[in-house]
Amino acid sequence: MQLTSDPVIGTPTCESTPFGWQDDDVSTSHPTSCTASADSAEPDTVTDQALRNLCSRGAVHGGIRSLRPHQWLKNSLLFGGLIFSGHLTEPAAIVMAMSAFGVFCLAASAVYLLNDLMDRHTDRLHPVKRYRPIASGQFPAASAAIVCLLMFAAALAGGFVIGISFGGIVCLYIAQNLAYTMGLKRVAILDIMIIANGFILRAVAGAFAVSTTASPWLVICAQMLALFVACGKRRHELALLKEHASSHRSNLTEYSTSLLDLMMAITGSAGMMTYVLYTLSPWVCVRYGSYAMALTIPMVLYGIFRFLFLVHHRGRGGEPSLLFVSDRGLLISGFLWVIVTCFAVYAPQEWLPWYRIEL
Repeated sequence: MQLTSDPVIGTPTCESTPFGWQDDDVSTSHPTSCTASADSAEPDTVTDQALRNLCSRGAVHGGIRSLRPHQWLKNSLLFGGLIFSGHLTEPAAIVMAMSAFGVFCLAASAVYLLNDLMDRHTDRLHPVKRYRPIASGQFPAASAAIVCLLMFAAALAGGFVIGISFGGIVCLYIAQNLAYTMGLKRVAILDIMIIANGFILRAVAGAFAVSTTASPWLVICAQMLALFVACGKRRHELALLKEHASSHRSNLTEYSTSLLDLMMAITGSAGMMTYVLYTLSPWVCVRYGSYAMALTIPMVLYGIFRFLFLVHHRGRGGEPSLLFVSDRGLLISGFLWVIVTCFAVYAPQEWLPWYRIEL
């Protein structure tokens, strides 16, 4: 769908409904509906039109886009527990990890729907986000609310089917994101810390799904690198919106590029150091019988430097999930990291004579 101008916010509409959902959709998608005579319109015209919109190809396509499948890449962190636990070759563990991934995809998409519903007015002021299906009117807001509730319910039910501990993490993840959407996203510093905490919950949930524990060093590393990426995202938004930053996100005025650059330097360095300490920790070396995990350090270092390069010299970083699957350098480093990690964890010790530990 091609938009030639920004949707007009606050335009009077024909119909007023609770929560302001229907009037947004009508004013955005059918701006000429107000000119129709009330005497000539049939009583069920609005209802019929809403049903047609819900079942239309455009609404379905918009609904799928609103779920943001590309953001599911973040949930791949749940497979860390499967890989590092040594259960990658066990079918039952693979099924549990895949189920956990599906549950978090449901929860994450429900959160995105809720966020788009709450932010649809401010998104219309954003040069890119104004084309989101809910903000543009392609996906009716009332339909999005129903789908959101159903996905939240399915995620909670699926989480507790997998396990009590895993279900508790899902509840915490949803509660945290609800608090973020309802107001904490407007609190500077705390907003990016909540984003980073979501990655910690994913890492811990992945371990719970396969009945293992996550290394504290790895959890801290995930938090630091998540903060690093979140700071890069905020920096991109600040540079893109410039004087219009406060219209889109009120707390952006409390940030500056110099502050975010400093925060990226701190979190990137901390993430790198904690990863090095993790790979060389006795917990890892004794568990896998070698220092081979240290072979993955160059991939992580390159990934950090590459992200910095893309943020500062290519003006990218606003959509980290898309960036990680579209940039060749990040893709190659990520692929090599997975291959070398699996080799370090699962290869026989006889294949690693230079890194083997004599117990």
